[in-house]
Amino acid sequence: MPKPLTVVALAGAALLTRRALRRRVRVSPLWPLPALDPPTSGRPRSRALRLRVAAKETVADGVVELRLEGRDLPGWEPGAHLDLVLPSGLVRQYSLCGDPADRSSYTVATRLVEDGRGGSREVHEQVGVGTELEVRGPRNRFPLVAAPAYVFVAGGIGITPVLPMLRALPEDADWRLLYAGRTRESMPFLAEIEEFGADRVRVVTGLPDLDGELTDVPEGALVYCCGPQGLMAAVEERFPQVRLERFAPQGASDGDTAFELELRRSGRTLTVPADSTVLAAVRAELPNTLYSCEQGFCGTCQQRVLEGEVEHRDELLTDAERADSMLICVSRARSVRLVLDL
Repeated sequence: MPKPLTVVALAGAALLTRRALRRRVRVSPLWPLPALDPPTSGRPRSRALRLRVAAKETVADGVVELRLEGRDLPGWEPGAHLDLVLPSGLVRQYSLCGDPADRSSYTVATRLVEDGRGGSREVHEQVGVGTELEVRGPRNRFPLVAAPAYVFVAGGIGITPVLPMLRALPEDADWRLLYAGRTRESMPFLAEIEEFGADRVRVVTGLPDLDGELTDVPEGALVYCCGPQGLMAAVEERFPQVRLERFAPQGASDGDTAFELELRRSGRTLTVPADSTVLAAVRAELPNTLYSCEQGFCGTCQQRVLEGEVEHRDELLTDAERADSMLICVSRARSVRLVLDL
């Protein structure tokens, strides 16, 4: 018969072994196989804040301005934007148009898009004073950089990232602005813009004549543009090096083709049609795949790429991130086959 001390020692060793195995399995559920790297999808890209809407004001026909209150808010520079998580869960991006020195509030403005996907209508009709919103950012992919001269082109609500830039420029800076809108009543912050003076600001209603308005652009001038897709495309055609701020995906191309998609973790291979997205194809197989904005801005659907060449169409990932990942809501394959860590 085993001695009592021997029984106690064996029982203790068994207990320690079970605990060690549990910890090992938590680290790698497939143990003794190697642990897989954690998937990229759903990782927060910046610290989220909960801010209260302290003021809501109509600043033009169809445009409302929100002031979001907080304390010791992260700083920002002209051109930065926020991700707003609306009460429904929709994520939308809005340029900051207030004072970067104010660390107690953020100011954004949004135009009601009648035929949009519902985000702007939710802001206009359901978000009010007292509403608490989750806010991510600020982030800046449209920074104001030093240059000998500047040309700004803004269409309608596209004035929002440009306005803080104009305020930040030195008094003696060489700059001009072409500000276009459907009507003067639909153009937010028009009164403040016109205070900069007619020698610098040109306000037009309707489609602007770029050939007539953008003459004698100074050598070395940086061109910044934000507004409707048609306006940005026209400015980009005239000035290929223009800096653009987009809040809509680049969208499908006539040259898009179908490609094979392997989901390595799931052991599935499927086809992404030319007229659909990687996200749609993946969610047909894996319905719980995370996504949010579907526009290539929020980063929720970011996935690690194991094989294949990606055509990146997002407005978020850095060059380093694009080396091994993609946003599957908008980006596609350049190669005939793509392998994701899903």
